[in-house]
This record gives sequence, structure tokens and C-alpha cells, in this order.
Amino acid sequence: MNCGKEQFPYREMRRGVLLLLASLLLAGCGYRFAGEEESVAPAFRTVFVDTFTNKTGEAYAESIFRSAFIGRFVQEGRFKLARSRGEADMICRGTVRGLQAAPLAYKANNLTAEDRITVTLGISFEERESGRVIWADWSFVGTGDYPVTTVGVTESSRKNALVKLANDSAERVYRLMMSGF
Repeated sequence: MNCGKEQFPYREMRRGVLLLLASLLLAGCGYRFAGEEESVAPAFRTVFVDTFTNKTGEAYAESIFRSAFIGRFVQEGRFKLARSRGEADMICRGTVRGLQAAPLAYKANNLTAEDRITVTLGISFEERESGRVIWADWSFVGTGDYPVTTVGVTESSRKNALVKLANDSAERVYRLMMSGF
């Protein structure tokens, strides 16, 4: 009796059928990589980054974040910047809702060695004429870290970390807006 040889063709056939079914399932599920398709119609070509609102005690936070968003739109090149709201197809609006720094790491003497700055933004991207919101996130959170050393150096590090945080946030938000997530 040779049971192993009789089952071998059946196993191979079953494995082939399973592979075929898996291939058909993957091909039909609509899987695609994020970023392949934009959520914004190609007819929209201009954007105006509106003045951001600052609801924090951080001076100029709204300007730092607005500049980062303007820079991101320029760098990506998908949209041309409009000089005013009335000339734009799309409007990007933002609010700096929260900005907090908290200790991240300590030195041996229990002094802070590194701080983490956390921003909460409210961002929307909408069609100017209809007012229809294409994308919005009212509680977008980003973080950045900076070393704590001497008073003057720490303040400079904090300012640099805030600018980097603004640029990183603008990049993440842009990718989310364009992919529709």
C-alpha cells in the first residue's frame, strides 16, 4: 500500500487552487498604495494658505506654522500659491490649538536633559467656491524633541525644534490631505 504517492497529486492540485484563489482575491480587492491617487480633483490648481489662528501663549506660533504650510505647498509643486482667497481654487485653514513642552529625559542630578514639544492643530482644506471641506483634522498632533542645556541655548533649541515641528507637521498633513486619509 502506497498512500503517500496517491495523495501527492491531490496536495499539489489543492495548493495550486489555493494559490489561484488567493491571487484572484488580491487582484479583486482594490488594494493600492497610498498616495497613488489624489483625493483632490486635478481641476483645482491654486491654493491660498489663510492666516492661522493662535490659541496658545506661544508668540508667533501661527506664523511659524503658516509659513511651514506655505513652504510645503511650494515644495510639492502640485498647487500654485494664490495671492488672495478670491484667486484660489482651494483654501488651507489652520489653528494652533495647543502647544506644550514636557520633560522627556533627565540627567543624573534630576535636571531635565531633553524636552518634548507637542502641538495640536486644527487644519482644513476646502474648495473656495462651494466651501466643501475636502479634508480636515481638528485634533492633529505632532511632537518634536530638543535638548535642555543653558538658558540661552535651550531657548534657541526650542525655537529650532518648533520650526522643525511645523515643517514636519506640514509635510504629514499635506500627505494626509492628498491621499484622502
